[in-house]
Amino acid sequence: MYYIGFDIGSSSIKVALVEIATGKSIGVVQEPETEMSMLAVKNGWAEQKPEDWWEHSCNAIAKLKKNYGVSSAQIKGIGISYQMHGLVLVDKKGQSLRPSIIWCDSRAVAIGNEAFETIGEATCNAHLLNSPSNFTASKLKWVKENEPEIYSQIHKFILPGDYLAFRFSNTINTTISGLSEGIFWDFKKDDVADILLQHYGIESNLIPDIVPTFGLQSQVDAKGAQESGLAEGTPIFYRAGDQPNNALSLNVFNPGEVAATGGTSGVVYAVTDSLSVKESARVNNFAHVNYTKGATPRIGKLLCINGAGIQYRWLLNNLAVESYNEMNALAESVEVGSDGVVLIPFGNGAERMLNNQEVGTRLVNVNLNNHNKAHLCRAALEGIAFSFIYGMEIMQSDGIEIKVMRAGNDNLFRSPIFANTIAIVMNCEIQIYNTTGAIGAARASGLHEGDFEKFGKNITENDYVMSYKPLPNQESYKKAYQNWKKELELIINK
Repeated sequence: MYYIGFDIGSSSIKVALVEIATGKSIGVVQEPETEMSMLAVKNGWAEQKPEDWWEHSCNAIAKLKKNYGVSSAQIKGIGISYQMHGLVLVDKKGQSLRPSIIWCDSRAVAIGNEAFETIGEATCNAHLLNSPSNFTASKLKWVKENEPEIYSQIHKFILPGDYLAFRFSNTINTTISGLSEGIFWDFKKDDVADILLQHYGIESNLIPDIVPTFGLQSQVDAKGAQESGLAEGTPIFYRAGDQPNNALSLNVFNPGEVAATGGTSGVVYAVTDSLSVKESARVNNFAHVNYTKGATPRIGKLLCINGAGIQYRWLLNNLAVESYNEMNALAESVEVGSDGVVLIPFGNGAERMLNNQEVGTRLVNVNLNNHNKAHLCRAALEGIAFSFIYGMEIMQSDGIEIKVMRAGNDNLFRSPIFANTIAIVMNCEIQIYNTTGAIGAARASGLHEGDFEKFGKNITENDYVMSYKPLPNQESYKKAYQNWKKELELIINK
């Protein structure tokens, strides 16, 4: 018997099967195999058709069943992870009224900034834990202002994962975690954020019914079964945005536990029980998957770093090297601190953690007689690691404790230089796991039973790869970080 997990990204849909008894991943498929299309009617806009997510999901189910010889009767539960901050609008018949305005669409920035200023920073921080910024609520306000004929037809607004669940079940609902990522949740009242709805003039009846993140949310109906190939009555047990789901996939639920990804951009996601938002301008705060009304809060603090793996990839494309393995070997030939060479890796647009400054990539202290591409490779890995550390220091200033970091087995964390640098400077263990969001979503279906210990054991027994532990007497790493930080602050404070 199996659980099935969906991960709705903006480039593809990934779907995974896991064995219920052991939590073992049986297989993962991707649809489409090439990148999913995106609509950009104007600069800064990004839209996708929700119907495409459904079509690709159904195709992926058929592929999984065929590839692994699994019948619909063997699939006993559904878990869904999805791209955060998207806006889907449906009418009373459940038809989408327009393409979804997805996470990377920036049309509502000015609306969110105006709300933050008018409502007031202190009020927003106390109630919403964030600026309304460019999140889902601000996108809905944009539709109200600019497309009133569409707004007037809205029955409910939903998030991308809510839409997929609706297509399976013909039932519209959402979660507290989902509402919080759209800035629709008031943490002080522990209820829907009337303060923002009233400011934006959004009717509260547009908000879907709220269901628990873990539990019976809905069931596949006859139409959903016919279109998807799953059995009628199959329960949907779990739903969450991609970053909280990534943390869940790495068994990150409690204060002191941190999830990280080191792909094209970097993400640090730390769990806390504090509602402090001293750094709300630089760090986002959402209800984590195990947030429950009336209980000790579980907040996920999310820090994004644009200039991460993209910097290392740029070097791969522009140095006379063949592979990342070659670059890592070159970097290993250079001592800690790169013989004074410092690389500031923020060349992928404005960085929110630097107060939206566009610092760019900077290479300093290069001696043309002594330094070569090996120094650049080491300086890049160290510089990207230092950018993570700099961000984690911001989070620590807001009360985050970092006992253990868990990360996927992706590009940057495969480099001992990168991972050891963070472990040593931050004095925390880094555990590497070979898992994905789709696998995590599938496993999370089992949490409707409430057995978090079993869930964690499934991750440890099936996915654990290795650990990096802080080593004693590593002052050279700390000195190199201070040199990097000094160069960065010369730039941002000029």
